[in-house]
Amino acid sequence: RQAFEQAERTYQRIKTLQAQGMSSQQALDDAEVRRNSAQSDRVAADARTVAARQQRARTEVRAPFDGVVSDRKVSAGDTAAIGKELLKVIDPTSMRFEGLVSADRLGDIRVGQVVMFRVNGYGQGEFTGKVRHVDASADEMTRQVAVIVDFAPGTAPKTANLYAEGRIATGESKALLLPEATVMKEGDKAFVWRIQGGKVAKTAVTLGERDPRRGEVVVASGIAAGDQLLRTPGSTLVDGQKVELTKPANPAATSSTALGS
Repeated sequence: RQAFEQAERTYQRIKTLQAQGMSSQQALDDAEVRRNSAQSDRVAADARTVAARQQRARTEVRAPFDGVVSDRKVSAGDTAAIGKELLKVIDPTSMRFEGLVSADRLGDIRVGQVVMFRVNGYGQGEFTGKVRHVDASADEMTRQVAVIVDFAPGTAPKTANLYAEGRIATGESKALLLPEATVMKEGDKAFVWRIQGGKVAKTAVTLGERDPRRGEVVVASGIAAGDQLLRTPGSTLVDGQKVELTKPANPAATSSTALGS
């Protein structure tokens, strides 16, 4: 660009001198040739600059959103063919929980219902979301229906493709929850050891839904709120055996000692 501007100034100066009879026509013609050559060089340089910028733009890969690279298919220096997958980018804001629900519970599920779920790898932390979509058809083999749940804003995990287990809040009801270790089994019957009058009473209970992640089970009937139960009963207890309640050093826990009857 500077060469062209200098050639243009020289040409204009000689042109003025030639008009005043102080320069020859040949000198003017030579200056014009140099000016035109410099102009051609400038146009060619501008074209090369544009081509270089376009080439550089082709070497940069920009995602249309802010995200996290989850997989890299190429390395620096590789030739990227048209249509070749380069990277996988996860948009954290689009993270969702996909679950399967038994068809016999389909009537209880609605879009917008709250879902509580836990994700493997995130310990006992519980995530919350809402049902966004319920599939219109069930799986031909399992007869289960797919449900898509959106995470609450700002709570989605950073890692995709993890296993998760959730519960859909279809309604509110009062229920008794017990640690599974409290419930004993005899065949298909369930019972607990209730403390009453200083003795243990073998009490049959009807169980409801089980939460394997929490290690808890719903008791539908057989005991009432406030009943005292043995949390981890031994296998040698007998109905009517005397027990003595003791308070351990940790006030948050309770224990009992079985005595001979």
